[in-house]
Formats: sequence, C-alpha cells, structure tokens
Amino acid sequence: MSLIPDFKDVAAAMQLISPYVHRTPVLTSQKLDAISGARLFFKCENFQKVGAFKFRGATNAVLNLTEGQRAAGVVTHSSGNHAAALAHAAAMRGMKAYIVMPSSAPEVKKRAVAGYGAEITFCEPTLAAREAAAAGVIERTGATMIHPYDNFYIIAGQGTAAMELLGELPDPDAVLVPVGGGGLLSGSAIAIRHMAPAAKIYGAEPLLADDAARSLRTGTIQPALPPRTIADGLLTSLCERTFTVIKKNVDDILTVSEEQIIEAMALIWTRMKIVVEPSSAVPLAAVLANRELFSGRKVGIVVSGGNADLSKLPFGQNG
Repeated sequence: MSLIPDFKDVAAAMQLISPYVHRTPVLTSQKLDAISGARLFFKCENFQKVGAFKFRGATNAVLNLTEGQRAAGVVTHSSGNHAAALAHAAAMRGMKAYIVMPSSAPEVKKRAVAGYGAEITFCEPTLAAREAAAAGVIERTGATMIHPYDNFYIIAGQGTAAMELLGELPDPDAVLVPVGGGGLLSGSAIAIRHMAPAAKIYGAEPLLADDAARSLRTGTIQPALPPRTIADGLLTSLCERTFTVIKKNVDDILTVSEEQIIEAMALIWTRMKIVVEPSSAVPLAAVLANRELFSGRKVGIVVSGGNADLSKLPFGQNG
C-alpha cells in the first residue's frame, strides 16, 4: 500500500463507513449568496456524529484495524474533535480508547471525550508533551496510535465528506476547506481532483495560524507559530503526507483575520440558524474576503464542525 491514499481509497472508505456515519446535508442560503455574490453550498459536517467531520476518518481507521490491534485498543493525542471521534468510534466497536489531551483544550471537548468512555491523560499544551504522553500510553498498553491527520485511513475517511458534497454538487467552480494539520483538506483534494477536475481547490486558514499558507508558498513545511487564533481546530502544522497531497492538488490557501472569522461565524449562526465552531467559519470568511475571486461562481464549502463552547461565544451582547 502507498503511504498516500488515492481516490479508490476514499471510495473504499465511503463504502466501509457509510453504515456508521451520517450523510450530512448540503445547505444553501439566499442571504449569504447575496452577501457574498457567489452561489454557496455548505456541506454541514457540524451535523456529523460527535459534531465534526473527524468521525469519518476515525471510523475508517478503527474499521481497518486487525483483530490483535482491536484487542489492545487505540491511542491518540488531540485537542478535541479527533479525540471525541476516535473515542466514539472505538466505543462503537467495543474497544478501549486512550486519549491524550492538552490541559488547554476547550471544556466542551473534554466533556465530550469523557462522555464516550475514553481514558484521558492530560498534558501540557505542547506537541512534545502530547507525543511523550502518547508514547507512554503505548508502552503501557500496546495500543495502536491513530494520529489525528498523519494516517492513511484518516485522510481517506475525511475525503468522503467532499465525495458526498460532489454527489450533490457535481460541477462546482471552487471548493473551500479549512486547514489545520491538513487531513480534511488533503482527503477532500483527492476526491475533488477525481470527481471535479476543473474545480479550484482552496484551503482556508486563520492569518494568526498561517503555517499551511506559508508552506504552500515556500514549498517546504513551515512550523506553526505560537497560535493565538479563535479557530482552535486549526492550530496544528501540516505533515509530509498531507503536504504532499496539498502541494499537488490545492490551488491556493487563503488567510483571514480573527475579525473576519467572527463575522462569518455570526453570519452562519444568524442567517442559517445552525451552530458552527470558529474553525468552520474560516472558509466563508475567505469567500467574503475575496469576493472578486468567487463572484458569480458556484462554490462548495466544507463546514467542519459544530462543537462551539457556548460559554465563550465571540459575538452577542458583549461582542
């Protein structure tokens, strides 16, 4: 097996996981079309199990484990959505899940992971601390590491969201996908390049966590700077596996300010009446910040998740 999935691997993931995941809706908004000047189609993974697209990849990874691996359980380090997704996917298969979470993870995501029955180990909010804690769990339990994005089956599983989107929107002019570690963007890009080869593929990223944009521009992976963005799902850096796919298939990565993210998030909440987390609003913010690029175009947007911390909404009476 190659280290990089291709479209047949995304299609195989779709067949394998379809009994377990939600086929999420594709929603439109005349008001947001009018505001943006484009025709927008939102693939709403905020309605996915555990509230995020991550359940697709986690389910695909768990279903591809051997019997021996299933017996020992799975481990990962994650700030939230992947942790909840893997915990739920493991519980669904009667497996043990060990989750390493940074102590700074949002409370809503800590509670979600605990609710799925996972054993949680908290650590300092650095990649080194996360990796060291996960290595300790593996040494103690023999569990299989399921990385949040640097994993063949994770990437293939995440690509099924775009595959479903293009089943309903067969000829988009462009598709926008948020990017953190690149699992969703790389998986989506594999599906889009096969199913809609003429479509432009854009990543969307906070300006305060613009390592993917800098990586694409320079041709080498750039480290994430100390992240200060409200989009807590987009804090991680690319890996060689995701960057290889992104370099080959993604046309550009658009960056947006914190103010633009908050404005787009508020628009989705108020105009579409759906709950999205800040990371999910980044692609719409990118459309609104680049109206000339998308004017009159048919644009797909992957809405990555809806696990917003309701006690810390960035808009409203005090916004």
